Amino acid sequence: MSEKRFTHFTEDGRPVMVNVTEKLPTKRTAIAESTVKMRATTRDTIVQQGIKKGDVLAVAQLAGIMAAKKTFELIPLCHQVPLHHISLTLAFQTDQVEIEKALLHIEARVETSYQTGVEMEALTACSIAALTVYDMCKAIDRGMEVSTTRLVYKNGGKSGLFQATPT
Repeated sequence: MSEKRFTHFTEDGRPVMVNVTEKLPTKRTAIAESTVKMRATTRDTIVQQGIKKGDVLAVAQLAGIMAAKKTFELIPLCHQVPLHHISLTLAFQTDQVEIEKALLHIEARVETSYQTGVEMEALTACSIAALTVYDMCKAIDRGMEVSTTRLVYKNGGKSGLFQATPT
């Protein structure tokens, strides 16, 4: 069995951008998720459009889309991938453990047809959408928690399908 090695380093340990010129473009999809835990009263204020900075969910959705498009500028050695589709969904749930808490589930789906995948773009979209919610609501709830940012699905390319186990 061959030993796996990190692809972003040369044999002597220097950083390098992975060469994808010989790869054929394939359809690639990645889905990531993130969670923002907040007080139920914060959720209610968001839903009632009571945040002075504006429509929190719409702004977070737009921030996530913009972030996915700029991932290559934020993460060293990340390719500039032509993105053909980016969507974010944001939905509230009640925390089953702490009933006075609310969970905002953020999911980003990114698609392309290219030589490399879009996992980082999906993860970046979720992260920035979650941070945008925090930024817009911190005046009323500094105790919010951004957590569980993870890749839940990816398809395409040499490594094929990945699907995370449910949490």
